[in-house]
Amino acid sequence: MDFAERYGPWALVTGASEGTGREFARRIAASGLPSVLVARREAPLTALAAEIRAETGLDCVTATIDLAAADAPDELVAAVGPRDIGLLVSNAGSDPNGSLFLERDVSAWLELVQRNVMTMMACCHHLAGPMKARRRGGILLVNSGACYGGASALGPYSGSKAFMLCFAEALWAELRPHGVDVLTLVLGRTDTPEFRRLLAEKGVRPPPDLASPGEVARIGLERLPHGPIHNWGQADDAAGMSNLSATQRRERVLAIDRITGQLFGRS
Repeated sequence: MDFAERYGPWALVTGASEGTGREFARRIAASGLPSVLVARREAPLTALAAEIRAETGLDCVTATIDLAAADAPDELVAAVGPRDIGLLVSNAGSDPNGSLFLERDVSAWLELVQRNVMTMMACCHHLAGPMKARRRGGILLVNSGACYGGASALGPYSGSKAFMLCFAEALWAELRPHGVDVLTLVLGRTDTPEFRRLLAEKGVRPPPDLASPGEVARIGLERLPHGPIHNWGQADDAAGMSNLSATQRRERVLAIDRITGQLFGRS
């Protein structure tokens, strides 16, 4: 199957208004899929949709949703409506705080966890069932190297990304027998407007080795069939961000899946 056949008839991209989300949306449209584009800011989202329509002639629906709000999952379901989503790119999940845990009111961290964990998981649950029934589809969860361990100023963020890592591995194991691809794309430092805004706020100059959002989108979609993990800038069999390579983690997931399958009578 080609890309549109494998992941159609519609795609959903969250955090689509700028940076990697914008590049995912453009590349998906260039591959022939109409999209539902979701972000918090209306103006850049509307401009991107108009740009995609002009370039591709494809339908492009927008929804302005704050994914950190408690009702975000319900708003996402309403935005999707009756459309058959064959590809989810969950891209909204940065840390706009860049601070130590006790330097912020707890409400900031609860919003981060709502966006990065609760809304993301609810969206996957809503969309994965129809994908499983069709026996095709894809779920791409954009992650961060912070998923492999915590540090100062990374507490809730690294915790939410560690959840995404383990969740993606489990979802991949569950859906792979049904033809649905799952990948968590683990990024390093990436040249996004959000990251540059945070650096400017802290008075820090951008480092020279930032990943390109366009390359992130290209590699992410290329690696989607080869889940559950791709570590940015590393070969599948090379360890670097963690002490295990993507290949070793894949083998570990399959080994544990066999054990749990036998335990719960799924083997």
